[in-house]
Order: sequence, then C-alpha cells, then structure tokens
Amino acid sequence: MEPLISVTELADALDAPGAQDAITLLDVRWQHGGAPGRPLYAQGHIPGARYVDLDAELAAPPGPAGRHPLPDLADFGAAMRRAGVSGDRDVVVYDDWQTWGAARAWWLLSWAGHSRVRVLDGGLGAWNAAGRPLSTEEPAAGGGDFVPRPGALPLLDADGAAALARRGLLFDARAGERYRGEVEPIDRVGGHIPGAVSAPTMDNYRPDGRFLDPAALADRFAALGAKDGTEVGVYCGSGVSAAHEALALAAAGIPAALYVGSWSEWTADPTRPIATGPTPG
Repeated sequence: MEPLISVTELADALDAPGAQDAITLLDVRWQHGGAPGRPLYAQGHIPGARYVDLDAELAAPPGPAGRHPLPDLADFGAAMRRAGVSGDRDVVVYDDWQTWGAARAWWLLSWAGHSRVRVLDGGLGAWNAAGRPLSTEEPAAGGGDFVPRPGALPLLDADGAAALARRGLLFDARAGERYRGEVEPIDRVGGHIPGAVSAPTMDNYRPDGRFLDPAALADRFAALGAKDGTEVGVYCGSGVSAAHEALALAAAGIPAALYVGSWSEWTADPTRPIATGPTPG
C-alpha cells in the first residue's frame, strides 16, 4: 500500500457506503513546544477521527533512551485499540504541523505489523483548503483488535546507526545548522553522528505542506547517495521528524531503517563520538 493518501482519495473513501466499518481515522496533532493537540482536536477534526496523543501514547517517557523512545508495546496496543485500530481495517493518520505526528503514528503502526496505514498528504491544512467539513463530535472509544507484532520495519539502535553510517547511508533529518553543530536548541550538544549525511525533512515537501511527488523525492535522495542497493537509515533529534523522513523515503520506494533514540539518545552518552561541520564531499 502506498504510504500517502490525498484529500480527494480520503474524501471519496469516507463518502463510500460502509466507510465507518472500513476506515479508522487518527488525529495525531502535535508539535514540539506547541499547544496541546487534544483541545485543537475538540475544536474541530475530520469527521470520525479519534485523537491520539503522541507524547503519551506513541512514546515512552523521556530518559536515557531519548526524548521519544518506543512506547511499551502493551500500552501502545491498548491505545490503538481504544482508537479503533483493527488489523483488517485501513488506517489514515493526519496532523496539522509538518506531518511529523502523523508520520510517527504511521511508522509505529507499520513497524508493529499493521500493513494498511496511510498518511493524509498535506494534513488538516489540505483538508481545510479543499473545503471539506470538520466535526466536534468525538466517536466512542474502543472497538479495535490490533495487537502489535513488531519487526515489520527495520529498527536501529545507537551501535547499529553508527555501523550503518560506515557501511551504508545514514540520513540526519534535522535542520542543517543543527547537523553542522552551529546551534543546538534542544539537546546536550550539537553536531551529528560521524559519517551521517544531512537531509533535512523540510526539503521533502512543498510550501503547501504536501510531499513532493515520488519521482522528485527519489531524485532528491539519489542526489544524497541513495542509489540502488544502498542500505539506508535515518535519525533526527528524538525519532519524530526521522519518521517523516522514513515516510518520504517509503513514498520514493526506498526502504529505510529508523534510529528511534536519535540524537537525544546518542548525546546522552558522553563517550559517543560527535562530528561537526558540513557533509563531506
């Protein structure tokens, strides 16, 4: 299944007979340092969507494993069942900020074995721009049967990320100035994993928030070294925007492993090496 769905495709699917039994909608509004997502959801969401809290349900508490570690599988499964996720139902996820929250949900569900998850291209902004309706009615919780079975997507730990940077291609999805070590507004120190290549998520999408088309994404990643047969991985600050990069890579037809702990875990250990400056070459 393609990882992205357009507003037109989603609207047509929701208007089709039996849509309530065929599609689970998840609102994953979240942004770093921004307003909580649930009040925004309550003010208006795509009809039928249930709210999912990224910090509470798509991540474990921050600590040595990073700012957004993998959630406890039992807790994650219970949260997804409360949100109506079932193994035999399509899932569409969206947010209202750069697709980061939605991409995190897409990656986690896909990694945990759900094979029918897509992200609304352009998010709530594209839905609103198309004049589609919103609702303040919250569906009842529950009804899902999803049980996580992790391993459907490749996962990296710190040692695996370091090794991949040496033998393959490890993308750093953060802003270029953080990669280069010029600024670091969040984590202990700036810079990047030695051997990683700068590939900011901001270059994956158009000004209106929709992703570049698959061919353009493929060209972008090829120019950064993702040739046929190259093993690819990606990380960011805390594993959230890296999921966005993994989504863009999937849309381009390029499989990629995700280092969930990312820079926040890497720098929690002062013995790990840190590189600064631009991508070599």
